[in-house]
Amino acid sequence: MNHKPLETYYKPVGYTNSPRARSRDNLLTYDDLGEENCCTAGRSFGYSSSEMQLMARLSAVKRRQALRGPSYMFSAPSVSLSEVEQRFLEAAEYGNIPEVRRMLLHMPNLNVNAVDYMGQNALQLAVSNEHLEVTELLLGRADLARVGDALLLAISKGYIRITETLLSHPAFRDSHRQTASPAQADMLDDFYAYDEDGTRFSHDVTPVILAAHCQEYEIVHTLLSKGARINPPHDYFCSCDSCNYQQQFDSFSHSRSRINAYRGLASPAYLSLSNEDPVLAALELSNELAMLANIEKEFKNDYCRLSSQCKDYVVGLLDLCRSTEEVEAILSGEEDSEDSYDLPGRPSLTRLKLAIKYELKKFVAHPNCQQQLLGIWFENLPGLRQQTTAIKLLVVLAVAIGLPGLAVAYWIAPCSRVGKVMRSPFMRFVAHASSFTIFLGLLILNAADRFAGTTHLPNMTHHQHPGGAHLTSDPLLLYRMTTTPFTCMEILIISWVIGMIWAEVKEIWSQGLGEYLVEPWNFLDFGMLAIFLASFCCRFSALRHADLAQTYVHTHYTTLINVTLPPEIHYFTLARLYWLPSDPQLVSEGLYAVAVVLSFSRIAYILPANESFGPLQISLGRTVKDIFKFMVIFLLVFLAFMIGMFNLYSYYLGAKQNDAFTTLEESFKTLFWAIFGLSEVKSVVINNGHKFIENIGYVLYGVYNVTMVIVLLNMLIAMINSSFQEIEDDADVEWKFARAKLWFSYFEEGRTLPVPFNLVPSPKSMLGMGTGIKTLLLHYVAGHREDKTETQLNQLGVDKTSGYGTSTSPSRYQKIMKRLIKRYIIKAQADRESDEITEGELKEIKQDISSLRYELLEEKSQSKDTLDGLLKRMGEISSSS
Repeated sequence: MNHKPLETYYKPVGYTNSPRARSRDNLLTYDDLGEENCCTAGRSFGYSSSEMQLMARLSAVKRRQALRGPSYMFSAPSVSLSEVEQRFLEAAEYGNIPEVRRMLLHMPNLNVNAVDYMGQNALQLAVSNEHLEVTELLLGRADLARVGDALLLAISKGYIRITETLLSHPAFRDSHRQTASPAQADMLDDFYAYDEDGTRFSHDVTPVILAAHCQEYEIVHTLLSKGARINPPHDYFCSCDSCNYQQQFDSFSHSRSRINAYRGLASPAYLSLSNEDPVLAALELSNELAMLANIEKEFKNDYCRLSSQCKDYVVGLLDLCRSTEEVEAILSGEEDSEDSYDLPGRPSLTRLKLAIKYELKKFVAHPNCQQQLLGIWFENLPGLRQQTTAIKLLVVLAVAIGLPGLAVAYWIAPCSRVGKVMRSPFMRFVAHASSFTIFLGLLILNAADRFAGTTHLPNMTHHQHPGGAHLTSDPLLLYRMTTTPFTCMEILIISWVIGMIWAEVKEIWSQGLGEYLVEPWNFLDFGMLAIFLASFCCRFSALRHADLAQTYVHTHYTTLINVTLPPEIHYFTLARLYWLPSDPQLVSEGLYAVAVVLSFSRIAYILPANESFGPLQISLGRTVKDIFKFMVIFLLVFLAFMIGMFNLYSYYLGAKQNDAFTTLEESFKTLFWAIFGLSEVKSVVINNGHKFIENIGYVLYGVYNVTMVIVLLNMLIAMINSSFQEIEDDADVEWKFARAKLWFSYFEEGRTLPVPFNLVPSPKSMLGMGTGIKTLLLHYVAGHREDKTETQLNQLGVDKTSGYGTSTSPSRYQKIMKRLIKRYIIKAQADRESDEITEGELKEIKQDISSLRYELLEEKSQSKDTLDGLLKRMGEISSSS
């Protein structure tokens, strides 16, 4: 029996006869209809094996005729809709429940997967118009396609009941259906026939990701209860096979899929319902997104917006706290009493430390957080918090005056009442600030003898000084032995410096080197102390050499009059004017001057404690950052003109009115002081009349002045003004955040005694050191015992957690977080419901009315038929009687 090839009868638009298409259609048919049914049906009609395969392919194509639905929008459809199919789609769209029910019952061969011009089938139309009853009727058909597309559509519109109905479909018994995106779904399946190419939603969006994007709390909870999760994207620098393939195949799609996943992870709905510790999850995620914003510059705005969303979520939770206990829970997280090293009664504030580290300024500056910090700041000082500023200043003055006595009292009895007061963060701050103020006073007093001018001129020695004869009775005394030794004031300064170095060492030990290097102030401290130490070392070296020379003189000479000393010894008798430029004492004095400047600049560290000076200090810090940015462009321009002018005038040394630009050093000086208007125009004039070179010099010098003075300096002023305005616009938040960082540095246990009293080991520190050594010894002795019993302990732990351990009651922190999450969700839903009625909601009301109209018409028709039947029966009864 001969048959025409079936391709001549039916070949849909876009259909290809490629091997991939043929194998795909065969698999579709055998998967959906079953291989045995296909073969049986083919044999019953007398088709050969090849013809049956063609029929299978065409049947599959017919079923998936809208695989790329909207691609047919501007072309003729492969198969036009019949009148019945058109009526069926209209009934599903307008919610005509009776008509849909009638057609499904009385037309078993009805094509429920027929699509309209937009490629949407009846299920999608019903879901789109929120017809729950129609959706339930359609889900009763076993051959229904695009259930996944309908689920995504229901989630996007927030139809909770329809979503739950769709999730109860047998197709979702496979858990992979709930977690796979259209791109991850089986390409030979029609579960995502509409959205697998990103028609309506991105092809990498899973149901739970879409629900998180739409902030649908109930839908997210439903999907999470069924095991759906959002898989965090791999690290940006991940080099696994999957990431490498996606980057090479479609890097843009890979980046967008990462952003979609992060949008889901950063959603308040997902953060609230999927994490046991949503505060920690939001803090870590905000920092990760902020880092990605600096890495993926092309998507910086997206990542910054998501990072801000996580920060706003944490602030929203803190805003819903109604008691100190709840605030402490958010700021401290879940604490383990066995691992807590904080003082009894003081919260650990681990989450707040993380917020400060990640710079969540609104969270740290929140009133609830600030009030908690203020209570800790005035710990063990009842009543001082409510006192006026004048009373607090008197307390500060009293502490500064009585600092030695308080330090001795704490050293003797650290657990006494005075010791507890000294451990208060406020008192520690006052003590350390007073100590540093005394240190600055010592730096000032060290130069008090030279305030009115030095009596020793640079060309004079102690023998030439009018009052030098009675200063010493030793005729063998060298001049350098009168200038090099340390004075009592300098010895006090050295003791303060050593104490500050010891404090920095303890801080590095307690915080770790990584945390220590994060804080910019630590660089200033390190630089200041390093320069002081280098200055004292140079001074000590000069003193040692002078002492050796003095010893030599005392050993070999009885008088210095009319005596010829060796050159290396004679050098120490010379006046300052004749010292070598590299003399250690001169280097020491230069380094000391720099260290003094840095010491006074360290005062800015305590300025955030005051509301008036805090914003100014923050603006100053931001200005320094702007200057460093500006210096890159400034140095490029400056270097270009310096080299250019030097090349132009380096051949005219001695042939100019001055030495400007003739050497590299002179070129640098001339251009640098030209910025401040201190250089003259005659610097470019040549005496021998080389006008061309001179004119080039005029042009370059003029361009330099215009570029540096008019353009670059004004740009720097604009940058500084912009930074200051940013700080000023949000001055309260910036100041409170800076103050919290300052306070936190005094919340840590230890380092109670200020400099230089911290150099004396206290009984408490000795006890702590002994306890630490004892603990290390115990761990070392018991190490082999732990190795032997490790297996038994692990087994015991498994037995312990496998039984009643899993049913333990939730901790206090979990209960508090559960309350806060409930409040957050209720508030979010209330805010959403309080919005004005949108056009979509009016459309939904219209659709409900239309659906009710069809139901009423159906009931009216049924009532009319029933009434006609009753009248007919009554007529028959009356006629028979």
